Amino acid sequence: MTLQLHRPDGEGGLEPRPVSDQNWRNQLRSPRWGRSLPGSRLPGLRNTEMNPTSRLRSVLFWAGLGLLTFVLLVAGYGTGFWG
Repeated sequence: MTLQLHRPDGEGGLEPRPVSDQNWRNQLRSPRWGRSLPGSRLPGLRNTEMNPTSRLRSVLFWAGLGLLTFVLLVAGYGTGFWG
C-alpha cells in the first residue's frame, strides 16, 4: 500500500483513491501557473529579488579584477615580495 493509491479516510484508516490523470499539469489549479488564464498560457513571472547586472558593467568588473590581479603580481615580483 502506498499513499499514492490510498488516502486517509478521516478515521485513522486508508481508503483507495481512484486512479488520477497521469499528466500532472492537469492537476494544477493555481492561477499563477496559467490554468485560469485565457489559452492556459503561463504568466510572465518576474523575480523581484534579482536585478540583473548589465553586460557592460560585468565585463568592466571582470576586466578590472584581472588587471588589478596582474598589477599586484607584477608589483609583488618586482619588489621581491613574492620571491
